Amino acid sequence: MHHANAPLTPEGRLRLIRRCQSRPIAHVAAEAGVSRECLSKWKARFERDGVAGLEDHSSAPHRRPTQLDAAVVDLIEEWRRERHLTARAIRTELAAHGHHVSLASVGRWLETPGYLPAA
Repeated sequence: MHHANAPLTPEGRLRLIRRCQSRPIAHVAAEAGVSRECLSKWKARFERDGVAGLEDHSSAPHRRPTQLDAAVVDLIEEWRRERHLTARAIRTELAAHGHHVSLASVGRWLETPGYLPAA
């Protein structure tokens, strides 16, 4: 399944790459209505991975450096359930333990679907 904003299907990308063998990338890209950078990216993927490299790629990040560590999430849940701390108090406690987390991040975690706060 191709995403809605894909300028071409993988088959169309392959046709463009074959055209690039005898013509400049910039000319082929202009005729196809895509940027030279985009066509160069597809060409590099084709050279590296073959036809499979022309499939759509996820735009989701490969890693999330700001994602909360599992141990910090466990502390947030534990302190909310057992000590009934507010998000602000949890943030303060985390800072005292060397974990600097924003109030918004703590609050977002407490609002996460599936999280069941203490009654």
